[in-house]
Amino acid sequence: MVIIPEGEQPFIQSIDSAWYGHRVAEVAMLRLDVVHPVVSGNKWYKLKHNIQYCLDNHINTILTFGGAYSNHLVATAAAAQLYGVQSVGIVKGKYAETNLTPTLKSCIAYGMDLQFVTNEEYEKKNDGAWLQQLSEKHHQAFTIPEGGANEMGRAGAGDIAALIPERFTHIAISVGTGTTLAGVLNNLKQDATVIGFAPMKGGAYLNEEVREYVLPDKRQQYIIYDDWHFGGFGKHTEGLVAFMNEFYGHHNIPLDMVYTAKMMFGLREQIMNGLYPETAKILCVHTGGLQGNLSIKDRLVY
Repeated sequence: MVIIPEGEQPFIQSIDSAWYGHRVAEVAMLRLDVVHPVVSGNKWYKLKHNIQYCLDNHINTILTFGGAYSNHLVATAAAAQLYGVQSVGIVKGKYAETNLTPTLKSCIAYGMDLQFVTNEEYEKKNDGAWLQQLSEKHHQAFTIPEGGANEMGRAGAGDIAALIPERFTHIAISVGTGTTLAGVLNNLKQDATVIGFAPMKGGAYLNEEVREYVLPDKRQQYIIYDDWHFGGFGKHTEGLVAFMNEFYGHHNIPLDMVYTAKMMFGLREQIMNGLYPETAKILCVHTGGLQGNLSIKDRLVY
């Protein structure tokens, strides 16, 4: 199996009980962000089987999809470079071609060939005929769906469940496509509730979309909230930045603006509002993606 050559083993870090007002029994964080500086968090887990498939089958090009702030795009670019595979990114929004975000600049730095398409074209990302055309155009590229949302991505995300001790009653996960949530939930040993936090407007639609990939006997064990999007995907407020700095000051844990910071903000609000029983033991999954902070790095203390 392919192994990332840098980084640390994931570990669980306790969150100071004062941060959540002693309202529940425990809050802790699974630090997946430490596994690699770029291919961090859940991104590595979703990519590892896809990368291995390409290596086993002598496929030299990977093609995938994402927006201007996509952690998945830059993680794919970096992982492909690590293993000597070419990468192509189909980017949503023609505007991005002339207004490159730090994320897209990083993709280029890791050797990814970016192809910009209109929002309308991007909606065809699941159209078999269009995907075949793209593959043929780019040297018979192997296509990984947006966010690594395929069977191999869910299988890799399922490996995260083995890192979760059975004492936890609730698992908090930020949700982009739902791939990680489905993979983790399907492989949990305990009957824990998985709490999803969608960082985009209207993200609650994922409750139904994820259902297809969750085992029938586990479909009552998850819920996805979209109340803490802070203006939309990739958007932030000064309040969110202040929260990130405060959290780092208390716990020495860097949060990313796009996903984990919004999840932790929402979770804390839920806890303080009494949404969880006092006996609840909540594990928060840090899904990495710290490169998403490049656009606000001058306002962060880390």
